[in-house]
Amino acid sequence: MEALRVWRASSNLFGFTASRTARPLRFHTRCCSAAAATAKSPSQPPQDRRRRSASSSATTSDRDSIRAIRLKKVEELRGKGYEPYAYKWDRTHTTKELQEEYNYLENGKVCEEAAVSIAGRIVARRAFGKLVFMTVRDDTGTIQLYCEKDNLSEDKFEQLKGFIDIGDILGASGSIKKTEKGELSVYVKQFEILTKSLLPLPDKFHGLTDVDKRYRQRYVDMIANPEVADLFRTRAKVVSEIRKTMESLGFIEVETPVLQGAAGGAEARPFITYHNSLQRDLYLRIATELHLKRMLVGGIEKVYEIGRIFRNEGISTRHNPEFTTIEMYEAYSDYESMMIMAEEIVTRCAIATHGKLKIDYQGTEISLERPWRRETMHSLVKEATGIDFNSFGHDVEAAKNAVRGLLGIKTGSNDSTSLQDCLSVGHVLNEVFETVVESTLVQPTFVLDYPVEISPLAKPHRR
Repeated sequence: MEALRVWRASSNLFGFTASRTARPLRFHTRCCSAAAATAKSPSQPPQDRRRRSASSSATTSDRDSIRAIRLKKVEELRGKGYEPYAYKWDRTHTTKELQEEYNYLENGKVCEEAAVSIAGRIVARRAFGKLVFMTVRDDTGTIQLYCEKDNLSEDKFEQLKGFIDIGDILGASGSIKKTEKGELSVYVKQFEILTKSLLPLPDKFHGLTDVDKRYRQRYVDMIANPEVADLFRTRAKVVSEIRKTMESLGFIEVETPVLQGAAGGAEARPFITYHNSLQRDLYLRIATELHLKRMLVGGIEKVYEIGRIFRNEGISTRHNPEFTTIEMYEAYSDYESMMIMAEEIVTRCAIATHGKLKIDYQGTEISLERPWRRETMHSLVKEATGIDFNSFGHDVEAAKNAVRGLLGIKTGSNDSTSLQDCLSVGHVLNEVFETVVESTLVQPTFVLDYPVEISPLAKPHRR
């Protein structure tokens, strides 16, 4: 009988989980920070709620006013024969390339022979009579635009002062100048408004602080907090490196159906949709598992998929009903080789993104050097608490009594915690592990011997 190997890795870049194997194991590289925000008390005074409501209305009114003003500018630009939403702009350099190529210039010098063209979003603007300074940002960095009235036509300079706002996307060309203060700048001779922004950017001083908006409007978050884009770049490198690693190990990547006739995948709740042609309900997949196993049956012995998964459950800043997993299966293999492959994937991704295997995360150094620690859940709990769950046998009440004080739960009939719902020693063990042990596993650790009672797929490991 074929032994299957499967590994799942969440799209969360700071956490990987191996699960649902023929011999289940957990692989932890947990690096979690405290919650970013706390809930406000529902018992706040009515005047506070009214004040917040008035403030919200004022903010909305201000945005509507700004939008109306900028729409009027769009109309005026078109009336003057300019198109505020251009189709194309030929650029010769990125801002980073200019910063690197012309950094040698001395303060106050102009490189007249340079002919450069850039494009990006205006994130800062200052006007001083016959001079206008603007900071333009593209996806590589920022550079200053040095706009002098004598270097532009009268009409263009007036357009620069009266029609360009922070948030607009601009194309500019000219030579290169380093100011007396050492600021490398494009000495503008020509420019075009490529995209007229109709709404203001988040306040520069306060930034974008609304957590909900940051997650639901990631484009705004990236404008206000450019470093956020680095997460997307890092994620792209990780996914690319996983594919390279799997290919080097002889795995074949496949795509399996997203719409399925039957909901599969343990107890996760699916999204239901309706297929008009078939006149029947279908389910968005909650795992790629079943179809990948069928690929094994068909004769492909090493197979994997990186795909979107949909689970109609809760939502938070760390959990999304739509997410990405990688699931891989291999015939004639077991959990030992699974662990080796997990180490291989993660260490390669670390090298690709950080260039080293020792990384600093929120002040804690994490070493990804191989081999990683391999330990059973029983021994980790015993090490942290001194309680040996092997001694309880099947006595659930004895296990509960042993851990009540440990978990801060008072003995008595008022047990209303998840401990009260534990039906077996394995469930109690899992509760203690998740409450006491899991947050302490900073260094990568393979956790073995997941309780059989927790998962119908769990089987004892043979060591």
